[in-house]
Amino acid sequence: MSEVLISAKELEAMMTSEPVVVIDTRNPDAYAAGHIPGAVNLHEIFTFLSTSTPEGLAELKAVFAAAFGKAGLSGKETAVVYEQSMNSGFGQSCRGYYLLSMLGYAKAKVLHGGLDAWTSAGLATTSEPATPTPAAFPVDPAGAAILVDAQQMLAATRTPGVVIVDVRDVDEWIGDSSSPYGKDFCPRKGRIPGARWLEWYRMMKPTAEGPRFKGKEEILAECATVGVTPDTPVYLYCFKGARASNTFMALKNAGVKDVRMYFGSWNEWSRDPSLPVECGPAVAQAA
Repeated sequence: MSEVLISAKELEAMMTSEPVVVIDTRNPDAYAAGHIPGAVNLHEIFTFLSTSTPEGLAELKAVFAAAFGKAGLSGKETAVVYEQSMNSGFGQSCRGYYLLSMLGYAKAKVLHGGLDAWTSAGLATTSEPATPTPAAFPVDPAGAAILVDAQQMLAATRTPGVVIVDVRDVDEWIGDSSSPYGKDFCPRKGRIPGARWLEWYRMMKPTAEGPRFKGKEEILAECATVGVTPDTPVYLYCFKGARASNTFMALKNAGVKDVRMYFGSWNEWSRDPSLPVECGPAVAQAA
C-alpha cells in the first residue's frame, strides 16, 4: 500500500519539499473546526451522486475537473486526500483518490489514518481556510478505463470470469436496507445478481492508532474467500462509490490487476426498474 498511502510524517515532510495540494473531504463544519494547514475543503468528493448515462458521466468528469482545478491541481502537484479516519467517512478519501485516478491524475495519494493520524503524530491543525491558486486541471481520458457503467455491469452478470463484488454493509447486502441513509432511501432493496459479498471493513484492521489497511497478503486472503485472485477481473460496487473506492485501493495495491468500479452503484441501479435485482437469502460465496 506504500505507493498510494502516505503517513502523517511523510506528508509533513512532503509539504516542505515539493508541490502538494492537500484535500480535506470532510463536511464544512468539521473543516472549519480544524484541518491540516493549507488543506482545501472539497466535501463534494463525498456527496456527489453520479449516474452512468453518457450525460451523467460527462457531468461527473466536468464537475471534478473543475473542482480539482479550483483546488490548485495542475499536474505538477501531488494531491493528498484525507478524511477523519479510515472507517468514519465511508471511504470518502479513497473516493477522492478514485476520482483523481479516473480523470487520469497520476500523482494522487491518501493520508493513511486520516486527520486522526495527523493529530496523533502531534502535528498542528488550523481553522484558517485555504486560499488556493486555481489551475488548469489536466484530464487524461485513459483514466476512465477503471469506470464501469450500468450496461457494462449488466453484461458482467452474464459474463463468466468477471467477479462482481458488493462491498456494502450486511443490512444492504441481505436486502434489509437500501442504503446507509435509511432503509427506504432507494426504491428497491437487494443486490446485483451474481454478486459476491466482501464487506469493505475487511480491508482494514484495528491498530493502536486507529484503523489501517491490511497488508498485501492479508488482503489477497480476504479476496480468495470470494474467488478473487490477482488475475481475476473484478467489478466493484457499493451505494455511491465511496466504500468501493476503499476496496478499490486495497485490491489494486495488493496486486489485483484488473479492478474497475461501477461508480453509480446501488443508488443508480435500484432506481432503474429495467435492471435486475437479486433478493432473498444470500447465495453461497464461490471460493
